[in-house]
Amino acid sequence: MADQISNYQCPSCTGPLRFDGKTGRLQCDYCGSSFSVQEIEALYQEKDEAAAQAMENTVSAEGEWSGASASWAGEEGLRAYNCPSCGAELICDETTAATSCPYCGNPSIVPGQLSDMLRPDYVIPFKLSKEEAKAALKNYYRGKKLLPRAFSDQNHIEEIKGVYVPFWLFDGKADADMQFQGTRVTSMPQGNAMVTTTDFFRILRSGTVSFEKIPVDASSKMPDAHMDAIEPYDYSELKPFSNAYLPGFLADKYDVEPEACYARADERAENTAVDLVSRTVSGYSSVVPQGRQVHIRRGRVSYALLPVWMLSTRWNGKSYLFAMNGQTGKLIGDLPVSSGRAFAWFAGLTAAFTALLSVIMYFF
Repeated sequence: MADQISNYQCPSCTGPLRFDGKTGRLQCDYCGSSFSVQEIEALYQEKDEAAAQAMENTVSAEGEWSGASASWAGEEGLRAYNCPSCGAELICDETTAATSCPYCGNPSIVPGQLSDMLRPDYVIPFKLSKEEAKAALKNYYRGKKLLPRAFSDQNHIEEIKGVYVPFWLFDGKADADMQFQGTRVTSMPQGNAMVTTTDFFRILRSGTVSFEKIPVDASSKMPDAHMDAIEPYDYSELKPFSNAYLPGFLADKYDVEPEACYARADERAENTAVDLVSRTVSGYSSVVPQGRQVHIRRGRVSYALLPVWMLSTRWNGKSYLFAMNGQTGKLIGDLPVSSGRAFAWFAGLTAAFTALLSVIMYFF
């Protein structure tokens, strides 16, 4: 089964290669050589094609995996490969497309997971390093008033991994028809009195909004809220997909079909269209939405791998998960709350409110 895996090794010394986001090249940390994506892609094209064909041959006619070793054959969702460099057995999820051998350290690509119909259209390469992800997490702690004092000192990064997460990118259009009730309030003096007049208006707005590449993560393993929160990605750096961007990182193929993601993409398109159309209503004292109809016209669906640093820390027996955009550095995650600090903070707000109320009562 060795030929189902491609190990990306330095052509000069056979050391492990890794993609470096700073230089945009594949680097060898052993001899210092570096290579362009195009060079490595050309060098490994035949090997990758042979590995993809071997993977296809291993899948039974019923579509079931038949290449797992006997000890893992009964484990649902797992596949076993052998490292071409050292022969060690690699146990992976059935969606794993890139990993590294835990014994020899060589980046291991499973080309059959990303070939033919499964091949992504695009990739955004990692731009930020593991060290920058660690620094971003420490910076994330700063200014969090309710964070326990000991958390940033006592917690340790338990795991940090760079993952190319599969995303569906949806194109389309949204046709929005909306109704509003608007008012204009005017006041004019008449004699010794001030007369206020309120005029009511029925406001109609229609518009079409075009969308390109609405991202929805296509991995059931990734928390949707985290993936949504680290957007946006800069699509100007989208590259045609190549396996040569993967060495040094993990990668998964999608396990959520695009049809299962339509609802999330449609909701985002509808909300954006409603917001943009609503902004065209101005010049009124008040505006109240009274109805809307939004028709989504779906277009092209693209498949992309986008870079995410996943970090997990552990403190007081509890794990905390963080996700960072591997291109922009935007980071999101859950933090513990100090009950003592929270009590002091709310007590301070209560004291300030009480003092303000006392002043108001004094004057009245």
